[in-house]
Amino acid sequence: MTIRVLIADDQGMVRTGFTVFLDSQPDIEVVGEAADGREAVARVAELRPDVVLMDVRMPVMDGLAATRAILDGDGSPPKVLILTTFDLDDYVYEALRAGASGFLLKDASAQQLAEAVRVVAAGEALLAPSVTRRLISEFARVGPRRPRGRLDDITERETEVLALIAQGRSNQEIAEELVLSEQTVKTHVGRILAKLNLRDRAQAIVHAYETGLVRPGG
Repeated sequence: MTIRVLIADDQGMVRTGFTVFLDSQPDIEVVGEAADGREAVARVAELRPDVVLMDVRMPVMDGLAATRAILDGDGSPPKVLILTTFDLDDYVYEALRAGASGFLLKDASAQQLAEAVRVVAAGEALLAPSVTRRLISEFARVGPRRPRGRLDDITERETEVLALIAQGRSNQEIAEELVLSEQTVKTHVGRILAKLNLRDRAQAIVHAYETGLVRPGG
């Protein structure tokens, strides 16, 4: 199955470079480009991509506002992969809360770019280690934002799985930790997302920290 990608970046050379490389991948097709956030929102509605590569700093409408608009839309919204640089600390937390599926640093290699698209298209969270550290620091600063009671909707086993997701564990690692099959873990993850009305693992990570289920350094 081909992954349809939209590239939103105000730098034409960046869009062209990403397009040339991604179009060379057998399982990825760039279906469109956008030079600002407003155009990105319009192009998503028109083209229905699977993944949007979204720059944060763009004219007219920035990447955060565009992400919110896209993910609040009707139907099945695409996954949004935020393109960021090391100096954008303020955006990390808010982008995840807006529903972004992860972050890709702009100095990533071409192969990392392709793999990032595949990861978020599959519903996984993509958080570079440096981004994860900043995110956890932000959670430590602001503390839990949601009532712990919302976790009453999931079972004790699902709570254990959610805590491990928040620690960045893969399904295989969770299966080994809890002595379960990987398929059973996938089932638990699906139920957690459905019960808590979360889009993907990235939102599950945010939810776990905001409810206080997992604490930075814990």
